[in-house]
Amino acid sequence: MDDLKALSTLARVVESGSFRRAALELGVAPQATSKTIRQLETQLGVRLLHRTTRKLSLTDEGARLLAQVRPALSSIRSALSELRAAHQDVGGSLRITAPRSVGQHLVLPLVTRYMDEHPDVTVDLELEDRHTDIVEERIDVGFRMGAGLDRNVVARRLLDIQQWVCAAPAYLERHGRPHGWDELAQHRCTGFRPVTTGRLMPWEYADGDATVHADVAARFATNDVDAEASAVLAGMGIGQIPDYIAAPLIEAGRLERLLPAHGSERIGLYIYYPQRAHLPQRTRRFIDLTVSSLQAAHRP
Repeated sequence: MDDLKALSTLARVVESGSFRRAALELGVAPQATSKTIRQLETQLGVRLLHRTTRKLSLTDEGARLLAQVRPALSSIRSALSELRAAHQDVGGSLRITAPRSVGQHLVLPLVTRYMDEHPDVTVDLELEDRHTDIVEERIDVGFRMGAGLDRNVVARRLLDIQQWVCAAPAYLERHGRPHGWDELAQHRCTGFRPVTTGRLMPWEYADGDATVHADVAARFATNDVDAEASAVLAGMGIGQIPDYIAAPLIEAGRLERLLPAHGSERIGLYIYYPQRAHLPQRTRRFIDLTVSSLQAAHRP
């Protein structure tokens, strides 16, 4: 028998004055309430209630027991009420992790909007290109490129990201425009060296139905996506830039897209969070905002 449930039922019966009213408050059948009290009496070996057709009253043993457990029951009820209120409340702290570039360009604008809509929430945004175990590090929401997510998280694909070959108009004026992939060897190029491997990433491009990975000599290399984009903007060379950075710069005339038929494979950007049946409202609302905003903004 569940001792806590039994003691709580005893207190509710005494407070309400009848098994029937207690059963209604507890959402169970009156017979179940009566049975719980009988089982508790049998377990303790004492009678706890005097029962008549008109009235219920505590025995001396029942009164002593209830006097001892009532403060604890009251504390438990209060704690549960506070937890329910906290779950329904949007206030509190929200911890988010994302790759640096994704965080700067895609996540930070969402966080700004979210905080405007929910002024009682504080946000801790951690920008890291390394793998983050959100369960171990007590993170509420994470973002990650590509698959390979842990089994103990829920992951939702937000959008596809593609690498575009780009250059600044000033660079093209000085050095000309490549018209085929093989001509890149005659140009200055930039490269990305992820901190997770320390090795220069090969460029990826489509060749018909095949995806090719090619090493491109980089005159300038960096471990930061935004630094590479800034170098390309400055006319330092031709680079492969994520489309979420390149698209607005191309629209503004600050970059030009080259070799559009040779785009990279599309890599999924995922939002992920711990497997919990009842997420706090602050977490759920941020997830909903993210999914609706990013999928709408990047819908084909």
